[in-house]
Amino acid sequence: MRDRRSEEARQRRQHKEFRIAEPGLREEERARLREALHQLSAVLATTDNAPSLSEADLAEAATALWRARRKLAGVEDRVARQAGRFLSASQDALDAAGVLVQDHDRIPFGFGMALEVLLFQDEPDLDVERVVETVRPSIYLTGRRIQMGQVIVGRPAARENGEADA
Repeated sequence: MRDRRSEEARQRRQHKEFRIAEPGLREEERARLREALHQLSAVLATTDNAPSLSEADLAEAATALWRARRKLAGVEDRVARQAGRFLSASQDALDAAGVLVQDHDRIPFGFGMALEVLLFQDEPDLDVERVVETVRPSIYLTGRRIQMGQVIVGRPAARENGEADA
C-alpha cells in the first residue's frame, strides 16, 4: 500500500501531460505476463550454461591471426591480397570486441616493460636497445593483458679500437 501511495505522489509531481497512466491489465493478462517472464528467464539461464571462450583460446587465435597477417605482408599476388582482406576483416572484428594485438617491432626497449625477452643480440647499427623482432605479440582484452609479448632485443655492439661512449 505504501509503495502505491509513493508512486502516486511521484506521478503528481509531474505535469498532467507527463504522467504515466497505470496499466489497465486484468488478472489473466498479468498471469500471461508472469508466464512469459518465467519462460524468458529459463531461456536466459540455459544460454548462461553455454561454453565460453577462454582468454587463453582468444589469445591463441589472435596470435595466429597476427602471424598470418605478417606472413602475407610482403606478398603481392591476387590470392594473397584476397586472404589479406579476410584477415583484416577478422582483425576488425577482434578490435570491435575489445581485443588489441600489440606488435613491438622497432620500439625502444626498457627494462620496466611488460615483455618477456627471449634473447639479447648485438646489432652494430643500433645506438639504443631496441626490439628487433616480436616472436609473440602482447594481447589485451578490454585494456587488460591476457598474453605477455615475447621479443628479441637488439643492443648496440661493443665499440672497437678503444672508443669511449660520449
